[in-house]
Amino acid sequence: MHTLILSSIKTGNMAKVAAMLQKETKEPVAVHGATGAVRSVLAAIASGNSTGSVLNAAYLEAMRTVLRHPTLDAAFKELVLTLPSETYLAEQLEQVDPQRIHAVRESMRLQLATVLLADWEWAFAMHQDNGAYRPDPLSSGRRALAGMALNFLCLAATQSGEAIWPGKTLQRFKDAGNMTDRFNALQALVSSGHELATGALARFHALFKDEALVLDKWFALQAGAPDRGGNVLPAVRQLMTHPDFNLRNPNRARSVIFSYCSANPGAFHRPDAAGYVFWSERVIELDATNPQVAARLARAMDRWKRLAEPYRSAACEALKRVAAKTDLSNDVREVVARALAD
Repeated sequence: MHTLILSSIKTGNMAKVAAMLQKETKEPVAVHGATGAVRSVLAAIASGNSTGSVLNAAYLEAMRTVLRHPTLDAAFKELVLTLPSETYLAEQLEQVDPQRIHAVRESMRLQLATVLLADWEWAFAMHQDNGAYRPDPLSSGRRALAGMALNFLCLAATQSGEAIWPGKTLQRFKDAGNMTDRFNALQALVSSGHELATGALARFHALFKDEALVLDKWFALQAGAPDRGGNVLPAVRQLMTHPDFNLRNPNRARSVIFSYCSANPGAFHRPDAAGYVFWSERVIELDATNPQVAARLARAMDRWKRLAEPYRSAACEALKRVAAKTDLSNDVREVVARALAD
Protein backbone atom coordinates (compact mmCIF):
# COMPACT_ATOMS: atom_id res chain seq x y z
CA MET A 1 0.00 0.00 0.00
CA HIS A 2 2.75 2.46 0.94
CA THR A 3 4.53 1.89 -2.38
CA LEU A 4 1.31 2.61 -4.28
CA ILE A 5 0.71 5.83 -2.35
CA LEU A 6 4.23 7.07 -2.97
CA SER A 7 3.94 6.24 -6.66
CA SER A 8 0.70 8.25 -6.85
CA ILE A 9 2.32 11.21 -5.06
CA LYS A 10 5.15 11.27 -7.59
CA THR A 11 2.72 11.24 -10.52
CA GLY A 12 0.47 13.88 -8.97
CA ASN A 13 -2.56 11.59 -8.72
CA MET A 14 -3.83 13.21 -5.50
CA ALA A 15 -7.33 11.73 -5.73
CA LYS A 16 -5.81 8.26 -5.60
CA VAL A 17 -3.53 9.37 -2.77
CA ALA A 18 -6.56 10.62 -0.86
CA ALA A 19 -8.44 7.36 -1.21
CA MET A 20 -5.46 5.30 -0.08
CA LEU A 21 -4.67 7.63 2.81
CA GLN A 22 -8.23 7.27 4.01
CA LYS A 23 -7.89 3.50 3.91
CA GLU A 24 -4.59 3.65 5.81
CA THR A 25 -5.51 6.27 8.43
CA LYS A 26 -9.27 5.64 8.66
CA GLU A 27 -9.64 9.45 8.67
CA PRO A 28 -11.95 11.07 6.07
CA VAL A 29 -10.09 14.39 6.51
CA ALA A 30 -7.15 12.85 4.67
CA VAL A 31 -9.33 12.64 1.57
CA HIS A 32 -10.22 16.34 1.52
CA GLY A 33 -6.70 17.43 2.37
CA ALA A 34 -4.77 15.35 -0.13
CA THR A 35 -7.24 15.97 -2.97
CA GLY A 36 -7.05 19.75 -2.68
CA ALA A 37 -3.37 20.19 -1.93
CA VAL A 38 -1.86 20.54 -5.41
CA ARG A 39 -4.98 22.35 -6.66
CA SER A 40 -4.65 24.92 -3.87
CA VAL A 41 -0.97 25.44 -4.57
CA LEU A 42 -1.46 25.93 -8.30
CA ALA A 43 -4.33 28.35 -7.62
CA ALA A 44 -2.07 30.36 -5.31
CA ILE A 45 0.63 30.49 -7.99
CA ALA A 46 -1.89 31.62 -10.61
CA SER A 47 -3.31 34.34 -8.36
CA GLY A 48 0.02 35.53 -7.03
CA ASN A 49 -1.01 34.77 -3.45
CA SER A 50 2.32 34.02 -1.82
CA THR A 51 1.74 35.61 1.57
CA GLY A 52 -1.55 34.11 2.71
CA SER A 53 -2.57 30.60 3.72
CA VAL A 54 -1.70 28.51 0.68
CA LEU A 55 -2.49 25.14 2.25
CA ASN A 56 -6.09 24.67 3.33
CA ALA A 57 -7.13 23.46 6.76
CA ALA A 58 -8.17 20.03 5.49
CA TYR A 59 -4.73 19.38 4.00
CA LEU A 60 -2.97 20.50 7.17
CA GLU A 61 -5.20 18.28 9.29
CA ALA A 62 -4.50 15.36 6.94
CA MET A 63 -0.77 15.88 7.35
CA ARG A 64 -1.14 16.07 11.14
CA THR A 65 -3.03 12.76 11.01
CA VAL A 66 -0.27 11.14 8.96
CA LEU A 67 2.51 12.53 11.15
CA ARG A 68 0.97 11.30 14.41
CA HIS A 69 -0.43 8.04 13.09
CA PRO A 70 0.63 5.21 15.42
CA THR A 71 1.26 2.49 12.82
CA LEU A 72 2.58 4.23 9.70
CA ASP A 73 6.31 3.87 8.98
CA ALA A 74 8.49 6.88 9.77
CA ALA A 75 9.98 6.70 6.25
CA PHE A 76 6.50 6.71 4.75
CA LYS A 77 5.47 9.71 6.85
CA GLU A 78 8.57 11.63 5.77
CA LEU A 79 7.86 11.01 2.09
CA VAL A 80 4.16 11.91 2.34
CA LEU A 81 4.99 15.12 4.22
CA THR A 82 7.62 16.18 1.67
CA LEU A 83 6.26 19.12 -0.29
CA PRO A 84 6.29 19.05 -4.11
CA SER A 85 9.46 20.62 -5.45
CA GLU A 86 9.54 23.90 -7.35
CA THR A 87 10.51 21.92 -10.45
CA TYR A 88 7.48 19.65 -10.09
CA LEU A 89 5.15 22.62 -9.63
CA ALA A 90 6.62 24.28 -12.71
CA GLU A 91 5.89 21.16 -14.74
CA GLN A 92 2.19 21.55 -13.96
CA LEU A 93 2.02 25.02 -15.52
CA GLU A 94 1.92 26.15 -19.13
CA GLN A 95 3.73 29.40 -18.32
CA VAL A 96 6.28 29.44 -15.53
CA ASP A 97 7.03 32.35 -13.21
CA PRO A 98 9.90 30.90 -11.13
CA GLN A 99 9.84 33.62 -8.48
CA ARG A 100 6.11 33.25 -7.92
CA ILE A 101 6.50 29.46 -7.57
CA HIS A 102 9.38 29.94 -5.15
CA ALA A 103 7.41 32.41 -3.03
CA VAL A 104 4.37 30.13 -2.85
CA ARG A 105 6.41 27.07 -1.95
CA GLU A 106 8.25 28.98 0.77
CA SER A 107 4.86 30.05 2.14
CA MET A 108 3.83 26.39 2.13
CA ARG A 109 6.95 25.44 4.08
CA LEU A 110 6.38 28.16 6.64
CA GLN A 111 2.71 27.29 7.01
CA LEU A 112 3.50 23.62 7.63
CA ALA A 113 6.19 24.64 10.11
CA THR A 114 4.04 27.00 12.16
CA VAL A 115 0.63 25.30 12.08
CA LEU A 116 2.09 21.89 12.93
CA LEU A 117 4.70 23.23 15.36
CA ALA A 118 3.60 21.07 18.31
CA ASP A 119 3.39 18.05 16.03
CA TRP A 120 6.94 18.55 14.76
CA GLU A 121 8.14 18.84 18.38
CA TRP A 122 6.41 15.55 19.13
CA ALA A 123 7.85 13.90 16.01
CA PHE A 124 11.40 14.91 16.89
CA ALA A 125 11.02 13.76 20.50
CA MET A 126 9.70 10.38 19.35
CA HIS A 127 12.32 9.74 16.66
CA GLN A 128 15.53 11.44 17.77
CA ASP A 129 16.99 8.52 19.73
CA ASN A 130 17.80 5.47 17.66
CA GLY A 131 20.68 3.92 19.60
CA ALA A 132 23.80 2.78 17.76
CA TYR A 133 23.80 3.52 14.04
CA ARG A 134 22.05 0.88 11.94
CA PRO A 135 21.50 1.10 8.16
CA ASP A 136 18.21 -0.84 8.21
CA PRO A 137 15.07 0.75 6.68
CA LEU A 138 13.34 1.30 10.04
CA SER A 139 16.28 3.22 11.53
CA SER A 140 16.85 5.15 8.30
CA GLY A 141 13.21 6.23 8.29
CA ARG A 142 13.36 7.41 11.88
CA ARG A 143 16.48 9.47 11.14
CA ALA A 144 14.83 11.00 8.07
CA LEU A 145 11.68 12.00 9.97
CA ALA A 146 13.69 13.46 12.86
CA GLY A 147 15.68 15.48 10.32
CA MET A 148 12.50 16.74 8.66
CA ALA A 149 11.12 17.77 12.05
CA LEU A 150 14.28 19.76 12.78
CA ASN A 151 13.98 21.50 9.41
CA PHE A 152 10.48 22.72 10.16
CA LEU A 153 11.25 23.58 13.78
CA CYS A 154 14.23 25.72 12.76
CA LEU A 155 12.18 27.41 10.04
CA ALA A 156 9.43 28.31 12.51
CA ALA A 157 12.02 29.53 15.03
CA THR A 158 13.82 31.69 12.47
CA GLN A 159 10.50 33.30 11.57
CA SER A 160 9.50 33.98 15.19
CA GLY A 161 12.95 34.82 16.52
CA GLU A 162 12.82 31.99 19.04
CA ALA A 163 16.29 30.65 19.88
CA ILE A 164 15.59 27.29 21.53
CA TRP A 165 15.21 25.01 18.53
CA PRO A 166 18.12 26.42 16.50
CA GLY A 167 20.25 25.99 19.64
CA LYS A 168 19.07 22.39 20.06
CA THR A 169 19.76 21.75 16.39
CA LEU A 170 23.30 23.07 16.69
CA GLN A 171 23.88 20.87 19.72
CA ARG A 172 22.57 17.84 17.82
CA PHE A 173 24.92 18.73 14.98
CA LYS A 174 27.86 18.72 17.41
CA ASP A 175 26.83 15.57 19.29
CA ALA A 176 25.61 13.43 16.37
CA GLY A 177 26.93 9.88 16.33
CA ASN A 178 26.50 9.41 12.57
CA MET A 179 26.80 11.42 9.36
CA THR A 180 23.06 11.39 8.59
CA ASP A 181 22.03 13.01 11.87
CA ARG A 182 24.88 15.51 11.68
CA PHE A 183 24.10 16.51 8.10
CA ASN A 184 20.35 16.68 8.76
CA ALA A 185 20.99 19.13 11.59
CA LEU A 186 23.29 21.21 9.38
CA GLN A 187 20.70 21.19 6.61
CA ALA A 188 18.02 22.38 9.05
CA LEU A 189 20.12 25.40 10.00
CA VAL A 190 21.06 26.21 6.40
CA SER A 191 17.61 25.77 4.85
CA SER A 192 16.00 27.91 7.55
CA GLY A 193 18.53 30.68 6.94
CA HIS A 194 19.49 30.82 10.61
CA GLU A 195 22.65 32.68 11.62
CA LEU A 196 23.97 29.59 13.47
CA ALA A 197 24.44 27.93 10.07
CA THR A 198 27.65 29.89 9.41
CA GLY A 199 29.56 28.42 12.34
CA ALA A 200 28.12 24.94 11.74
CA LEU A 201 29.23 25.01 8.10
CA ALA A 202 32.77 25.98 9.13
CA ARG A 203 32.86 23.20 11.73
CA PHE A 204 31.57 20.63 9.23
CA HIS A 205 34.27 21.61 6.73
CA ALA A 206 36.97 21.33 9.39
CA LEU A 207 35.76 17.84 10.31
CA PHE A 208 35.49 16.46 6.78
CA LYS A 209 37.86 18.55 4.64
CA ASP A 210 39.77 15.44 3.58
CA GLU A 211 36.70 13.47 2.47
CA ALA A 212 35.89 14.46 -1.11
CA LEU A 213 32.39 13.03 -1.35
CA VAL A 214 31.33 14.59 1.94
CA LEU A 215 32.71 17.96 0.82
CA ASP A 216 30.66 17.66 -2.37
CA LYS A 217 27.55 17.45 -0.18
CA TRP A 218 28.77 20.47 1.82
CA PHE A 219 29.16 22.54 -1.35
CA ALA A 220 25.83 21.35 -2.80
CA LEU A 221 23.93 22.16 0.39
CA GLN A 222 24.96 25.81 0.17
CA ALA A 223 24.42 26.18 -3.58
CA GLY A 224 20.98 24.57 -3.28
CA ALA A 225 19.78 26.55 -0.25
CA PRO A 226 16.44 28.37 -0.47
CA ASP A 227 17.00 31.84 -1.88
CA ARG A 228 16.29 34.84 0.33
CA GLY A 229 16.50 38.17 -1.43
CA GLY A 230 19.00 36.94 -4.01
CA ASN A 231 21.57 35.74 -1.47
CA VAL A 232 22.42 32.40 -3.10
CA LEU A 233 24.22 33.60 -6.26
CA PRO A 234 26.79 35.67 -4.34
CA ALA A 235 27.30 32.65 -2.06
CA VAL A 236 27.85 30.43 -5.10
CA ARG A 237 30.41 32.82 -6.55
CA GLN A 238 32.14 32.85 -3.17
CA LEU A 239 32.16 29.04 -3.07
CA MET A 240 33.92 29.00 -6.43
CA THR A 241 36.82 30.88 -4.83
CA HIS A 242 37.10 28.33 -2.01
CA PRO A 243 40.46 26.51 -1.90
CA ASP A 244 38.67 23.16 -2.14
CA PHE A 245 36.72 24.09 -5.27
CA ASN A 246 38.18 22.92 -8.57
CA LEU A 247 36.27 23.51 -11.80
CA ARG A 248 38.22 20.71 -13.47
CA ASN A 249 36.83 18.21 -10.96
CA PRO A 250 33.44 17.18 -12.47
CA ASN A 251 31.91 16.16 -9.12
CA ARG A 252 32.96 19.42 -7.49
CA ALA A 253 31.68 21.45 -10.45
CA ARG A 254 28.35 19.64 -10.28
CA SER A 255 28.10 20.11 -6.52
CA VAL A 256 28.21 23.90 -6.89
CA ILE A 257 27.27 24.95 -10.41
CA PHE A 258 24.67 22.29 -11.20
CA SER A 259 23.14 22.51 -7.73
CA TYR A 260 22.56 26.18 -8.42
CA CYS A 261 21.65 26.29 -12.11
CA SER A 262 19.75 23.00 -12.44
CA ALA A 263 18.40 22.25 -8.97
CA ASN A 264 17.63 25.63 -7.40
CA PRO A 265 15.15 27.40 -9.71
CA GLY A 266 14.11 30.01 -7.15
CA ALA A 267 17.71 31.20 -6.90
CA PHE A 268 18.71 30.69 -10.54
CA HIS A 269 15.82 32.45 -12.29
CA ARG A 270 16.50 35.94 -10.99
CA PRO A 271 14.56 38.99 -12.22
CA ASP A 272 17.86 40.75 -12.92
CA ALA A 273 19.03 37.83 -15.15
CA ALA A 274 22.27 37.49 -13.16
CA GLY A 275 21.67 33.75 -12.85
CA TYR A 276 21.53 33.40 -16.63
CA VAL A 277 24.72 35.43 -17.02
CA PHE A 278 26.41 33.13 -14.50
CA TRP A 279 25.14 30.10 -16.43
CA SER A 280 26.47 31.35 -19.77
CA GLU A 281 29.86 32.12 -18.24
CA ARG A 282 30.13 28.67 -16.70
CA VAL A 283 29.00 26.82 -19.84
CA ILE A 284 31.69 28.58 -21.88
CA GLU A 285 34.30 28.09 -19.16
CA LEU A 286 33.56 24.39 -18.74
CA ASP A 287 33.42 23.83 -22.49
CA ALA A 288 37.10 24.61 -22.73
CA THR A 289 38.04 21.69 -20.47
CA ASN A 290 35.11 19.25 -20.35
CA PRO A 291 32.58 19.61 -23.19
CA GLN A 292 30.43 16.72 -21.90
CA VAL A 293 29.90 18.36 -18.52
CA ALA A 294 29.34 21.74 -20.21
CA ALA A 295 26.68 20.22 -22.46
CA ARG A 296 24.84 18.80 -19.47
CA LEU A 297 24.93 22.21 -17.81
CA ALA A 298 23.66 23.81 -21.03
CA ARG A 299 20.51 21.71 -20.72
CA ALA A 300 19.46 23.76 -17.70
CA MET A 301 17.87 26.06 -20.29
CA ASP A 302 15.99 23.38 -22.22
CA ARG A 303 12.56 24.71 -21.18
CA TRP A 304 13.27 28.42 -21.43
CA LYS A 305 10.35 29.06 -23.82
CA ARG A 306 7.85 28.17 -21.08
CA LEU A 307 9.17 30.95 -18.85
CA ALA A 308 7.11 34.06 -18.27
CA GLU A 309 8.58 37.47 -19.04
CA PRO A 310 11.05 38.94 -18.25
CA TYR A 311 12.72 35.57 -17.72
CA ARG A 312 12.06 34.23 -21.22
CA SER A 313 13.73 37.12 -23.04
CA ALA A 314 16.68 37.11 -20.65
CA ALA A 315 17.13 33.34 -21.03
CA CYS A 316 17.05 33.69 -24.81
CA GLU A 317 19.76 36.33 -24.66
CA ALA A 318 21.92 34.04 -22.52
CA LEU A 319 21.51 31.18 -24.99
CA LYS A 320 22.41 33.45 -27.90
CA ARG A 321 25.46 34.64 -25.97
CA VAL A 322 26.72 31.07 -25.71
CA ALA A 323 25.78 30.24 -29.31
CA ALA A 324 27.76 33.25 -30.57
CA LYS A 325 31.04 31.79 -29.33
CA THR A 326 32.79 30.58 -32.46
CA ASP A 327 34.86 27.78 -30.93
CA LEU A 328 32.13 25.97 -29.02
CA SER A 329 32.41 22.20 -28.83
CA ASN A 330 29.99 20.17 -30.90
CA ASP A 331 28.41 18.86 -27.69
CA VAL A 332 27.45 22.28 -26.40
CA ARG A 333 26.58 23.75 -29.79
CA GLU A 334 24.10 20.94 -30.43
CA VAL A 335 22.32 21.52 -27.10
CA VAL A 336 22.16 25.30 -27.48
CA ALA A 337 21.11 25.22 -31.16
CA ARG A 338 18.33 22.76 -30.38
CA ALA A 339 17.08 24.92 -27.48
CA LEU A 340 16.95 28.02 -29.68
CA ALA A 341 15.29 26.16 -32.57
CA ASP A 342 12.59 24.24 -30.65
